[in-house]
Amino acid sequence: MHAALIDELGQPPSLSEQNKPAVLADHVVVDVLAAPITPLDLLCATGTSYFGSPATPYVPGVQGIGTVGGRAVWFPTTAGMAPGNGSMAEKALVRQEDLVFLPDDVPPVAMAALGLSAVAAHMALTWRGELKPGERVIVLGCGAVGQSAIQLARAAGAGRIVAAARSEKARERAKRAGADTVIGLEDFRGIEADLLLDPLFGAPAAAAAQALRPGGRWVNLGGSAGETCPVTSSTIRSRSLKLFGYSNNELSAQQRAEAISTVAHLATQRQLTVDHEVVQLADVTNAWRRQAEGATRGRIVLVP
Repeated sequence: MHAALIDELGQPPSLSEQNKPAVLADHVVVDVLAAPITPLDLLCATGTSYFGSPATPYVPGVQGIGTVGGRAVWFPTTAGMAPGNGSMAEKALVRQEDLVFLPDDVPPVAMAALGLSAVAAHMALTWRGELKPGERVIVLGCGAVGQSAIQLARAAGAGRIVAAARSEKARERAKRAGADTVIGLEDFRGIEADLLLDPLFGAPAAAAAQALRPGGRWVNLGGSAGETCPVTSSTIRSRSLKLFGYSNNELSAQQRAEAISTVAHLATQRQLTVDHEVVQLADVTNAWRRQAEGATRGRIVLVP
């Protein structure tokens, strides 16, 4: 079978010919329909992630959409985080208990583009952030998490959604996703909100915190704008702000499955999508480079 293969850490994968995976106890072989190139894939392949340096060669891909016995499934892998191969292949070996069965009419490419990014947005808004109908939300950034968060906040009944992004292209994405107000990344004058969804941290989060109402909640799920944040103690204390951290790694298998099912339902109803490109697996090397450089129209999804 054809598969992407990383031979050397720090270098993009290349197309290779691999043996089909042998079935192990409590595992199934998934026929892969779509596999996204995610930030976690890129990070693990550098050998600098907190999971350590993966042994090479290996097939990357921490998640994907496929079929088992003709039924559509979402599946995760530990590729790059632990020994084993991932989703960027025609077939993948997956633990039976990790499969999440999807509606038969789910759009596989769109669902692959959403994946765990949409899970993070959904759970950070609802489970960790406790979003209530009518509340105002600030969403920082407009990558896959930000685009998902805007649409999911709307589906959850948010009263007003403010999206903040640095580039004009990102602000256009936020408008298409349905934000009520779109502003520059640190331009929060006149803005008030109850909940801040923050995949960025750094200076943008400090600026957004100034817009939170008394008792406001701030959920951080990333640090792409900086690992430290220049927020003052008085900002937090004077408003009695609540700061929470979020990671998909803390979810139970049941929580993750339920969140995937929610995302799949909205994707099937065409109420949730993120910008993405479809690229053939054969062109994985160039696709990987473009995703790493940010030279894409959104998340790249590989198809066999």
